Amino acid sequence: MSRFSHPTRQTPESTASTAYDVTRIRRDFPILHQEIHGKPLVYLDNAATTQKPQTVIDALTRYYSFDNSNVHRGVHTLSMRATQAYEAARKKVASFINAADPAEIVFVRGTTEGINLVACSYTRCCVREGDEVLISAMEHHSNIVPWQMLCEERGARLRVAPMNRSGELLLDEFEKLLTPKTRLVAVVYVSNSLGTVNPVGEIIALAHAREIPVLIDGAQAAPHLAVDVRALDCDFFVFSGHKMYGPTGIGVVYGKRALLEKMPPYQGGGDMIASVTFEKTIYNTLPYKFEAGTPNVAGVIGLGAAIDYIESIGLPGIAAHEHGLVTYAADRLSSIPGIRLIGTAKEKASVVSFVLEGVHPHDVGTILDREGIAIRTGHHCTQPVMDFFGVPATSRASFGLYNTREEIDALVSAIDKVKEVFK
Repeated sequence: MSRFSHPTRQTPESTASTAYDVTRIRRDFPILHQEIHGKPLVYLDNAATTQKPQTVIDALTRYYSFDNSNVHRGVHTLSMRATQAYEAARKKVASFINAADPAEIVFVRGTTEGINLVACSYTRCCVREGDEVLISAMEHHSNIVPWQMLCEERGARLRVAPMNRSGELLLDEFEKLLTPKTRLVAVVYVSNSLGTVNPVGEIIALAHAREIPVLIDGAQAAPHLAVDVRALDCDFFVFSGHKMYGPTGIGVVYGKRALLEKMPPYQGGGDMIASVTFEKTIYNTLPYKFEAGTPNVAGVIGLGAAIDYIESIGLPGIAAHEHGLVTYAADRLSSIPGIRLIGTAKEKASVVSFVLEGVHPHDVGTILDREGIAIRTGHHCTQPVMDFFGVPATSRASFGLYNTREEIDALVSAIDKVKEVFK
């Protein structure tokens, strides 16, 4: 039996793993075909950022080479072409997460800005002194700090739902923390430091039974699991392009139209207005009300190309392939004497974190780099998680659609070399 159960609600069993051609996929990523310190690159830092396929790189080059112009503002050909590509990407994003309307898709710089948008705008009229915001114990700093800032400003209280030693949310305890004072629930779908796949459908249902809206941090879910915001019934869903083989500096806020209509603008400036006088400004319609200033046009177009690429492979096949990797990596790593896995939830995606007895994770990462292997070491912007497990940091291997079991074998062999150095 595998160490971790497969998140079957996201990946149908009918997916044929034999149809997944990782060798062909790897050819699409030029950065993977290089040596680091004389060794073939093994890139296992996908939870931090993913590499880009040639089709995404080409989309960015094509825009800057032929269509570079501002959007929504010009009647000349370049502006119209740029606007068409920009809005076509918005439709792709809406389809990718099954939003009801492209107007529910707001472009931001990334998940962090998306959460801050909701924290600053949605809560402006509904969070008062004595109210509460509920998060989980495994949140990224980006889903902690904005709510702390909000609570400090409004005199509200931040509540934290606990997890167990496997890194699983205690759903019964979460439910107990839902009170008449709770104004918003904000939880991560997939933990970036543990790999835990949270039962967000159940979380949303529990909150909605009390008429509490829910924001889902989907940064680590969107590249790995099929996301259907209407089936989940989440009120907000945020994610980043660079985690899903797209450019940096672009992200998405999905919000239910009724909520976005009621929310005031997050920032003021150009393109978020319908008209301006010195006496009064009338704001633009959705989604432009939230997109002040010149947007990251190239980033949006690149995100659209990344979605095309993911869909050309198919998320069910990607999820099945990555589940095999995370299970294989956990089994191989846990067999090494002195290694302790951090995060052993039954449902996991894309991440295996560990500590090696007697060796600081930074030293592990440094030695692995000399072997051409890129992992992430540190607290992964989840310091409360590190405190919970009693470690200052972990070493984290995280997987993408182009990784292989042979790369995991290389990681295990390199860890043996780390142990030799610190023997």
